[in-house]
Amino acid sequence: MSSSALQFPHRRYNPLRREWVLISPHRTQRPWQGEVNPSSGFSDVHYDPSCYLCPGNTRAGGHVTPPYESVYIFDNDYAALLPDSPAPPQDVHPLLHAERERGRCKVLCFHPDHSLTLPRMRLEDIRKVVDAWTEEYIALAAVPELNYVQIFENRGAMMGASNPHPHCQIWATEHVPDEPAAETEAQRDYLAEHKSCLLCDYLKVELGEKTRVVCENEDFAAVVPWWAVWPFETLVLAKRHLGSMAEFTDREKTSLADILKQVTTRYDNLFEVSFPYTMGFHQSPVDGSDHPEWHFHAHFYPPLLRSATVRKFMVGFEMLGMPQRDITPEGAAERLQQLSSTHFTLK
Repeated sequence: MSSSALQFPHRRYNPLRREWVLISPHRTQRPWQGEVNPSSGFSDVHYDPSCYLCPGNTRAGGHVTPPYESVYIFDNDYAALLPDSPAPPQDVHPLLHAERERGRCKVLCFHPDHSLTLPRMRLEDIRKVVDAWTEEYIALAAVPELNYVQIFENRGAMMGASNPHPHCQIWATEHVPDEPAAETEAQRDYLAEHKSCLLCDYLKVELGEKTRVVCENEDFAAVVPWWAVWPFETLVLAKRHLGSMAEFTDREKTSLADILKQVTTRYDNLFEVSFPYTMGFHQSPVDGSDHPEWHFHAHFYPPLLRSATVRKFMVGFEMLGMPQRDITPEGAAERLQQLSSTHFTLK
């Protein structure tokens, strides 16, 4: 879809969250005198004796990280959730309501090499990470009191990562969190009304137009969504209708590893920097119910806006009114499309 009117302020609807985003393309010309952050370089340290995620080192809680050679998983030493949390006191007023939230928090190290990130890892090593994600999702889904499994990675200090070692986190919760709960309702209602899957239908539109498709392979496509909020936000969609990693074929596991490497490589190539982002998989709740409405996908939320040192802030109108972006999703997609799938450090 192309229209000169889309170069003027307008708003776009996100059917997955049933929210709006304001697009203001003309604001890309405004001068910037705000905060400038240091760019994220690449580490050439393969083993850091002070890193608690490097093999053989003692973690902050006193536990020793073993000399692992591939993926390593452990319970978070400072977990945000506990498996045996007691129920809070009875409400003293309906407006002062609280509920128990039991859960598990795990850390998954991608690789023993401290210097690596997903785009710089070998495809076969990323595939091992996908296998581990799948095994953890299935194992946590089998715990009766857990109803959702959230796998996510915070990449870079700008996104709050406390350690640069390649790793992610897995939080499993007693209740379905707000974001996937909202997506569950939107997908369920769409299925009831249209007798088809929301994200299957959306992917058909994107693959037909090609305008916002960043890259794809046999089983997955990465797009800058029509409703993107963050400047270079991407949405990774399974081409086959499936709800979770538990349903992946062997080829789809390798394809997911490949599309993650493609997307993150383009990110690094955009500003020739170790690109920060928050990435997470949204998949079927594990609450014991059937979820035919659910379509597996991943969200990438990177903060960088104009360069490796200038980021997008969600403040003011964004916090009090609605999200707003300056670069059109089509413009962001075009820039990412044109980038090489070979990491710039290897050229």
